[in-house]
Amino acid sequence: MIRTEHEYQEMLKRVDQDNIFIQSQAKHFLEMGLTEEQVNHALEPSLSFHAQLIDEVQYYERIKRGDFEALTNLSDLGRFLIGLRMYRGISQSELARQLNVSEAQVSRDERNEYHGISVEKAQKIISALDITLETKVKYIPPLRAAG
Repeated sequence: MIRTEHEYQEMLKRVDQDNIFIQSQAKHFLEMGLTEEQVNHALEPSLSFHAQLIDEVQYYERIKRGDFEALTNLSDLGRFLIGLRMYRGISQSELARQLNVSEAQVSRDERNEYHGISVEKAQKIISALDITLETKVKYIPPLRAAG
């Protein structure tokens, strides 16, 4: 997950480098006499990894615009909190200062995507970011097996 503008810029460079590498490999494989299907098969791992890089870049760009997906069942709360910090343009060091903890602690927490975070700690982070969350409750009845 991209967490800073520096990481974002580095990832953009990596995407460009991967594009060049993939094109070079495709050309090399075609010159070796491989069919287009064989080339695609050979490039599949590189293309898959490249697609993941692009997904990360697009996620970061969406977050910076404030385009958040709904948080469902708190399963992605950590990633959501990190996204809120990035959206607000607050650095890890600034968040650490506001929470009265070390920057290393915030970095470690974000690296672990706030795994096991308490409700109290999540609320402190949300408050430090000057964010208000609204919650909807939706009951989804279980599917009954036809019998």
